[in-house]
Amino acid sequence: MYLKIHQTQKGRIIAACDKELIGKKLEEGKLCLDLEKYSGFYKGELVTEEKLEKELDNFFSVNLVGKKSVGVALRKKLINEDNVQFIKGFPFIQIYRI
Repeated sequence: MYLKIHQTQKGRIIAACDKELIGKKLEEGKLCLDLEKYSGFYKGELVTEEKLEKELDNFFSVNLVGKKSVGVALRKKLINEDNVQFIKGFPFIQIYRI
């Protein structure tokens, strides 16, 4: 999966996306995830699930797309299955710390 960490004044924004979804445009109803146009937001380094799990120890917000990426947040208990949204059958989640 791809991982990109964006440093902001409020903290770290972690973006991760399963490799096979980069370059796709997922649309369903009013939802649209354009992983072609916005691939640069997610496409940083290729990492393992273990690396993503470690990076999720410190964040301001998180954007995860794909079964592997979202699965890490589920295993880490940052979210539960009720929080996960789906578009074209692919899971995605946004998490914000307030």
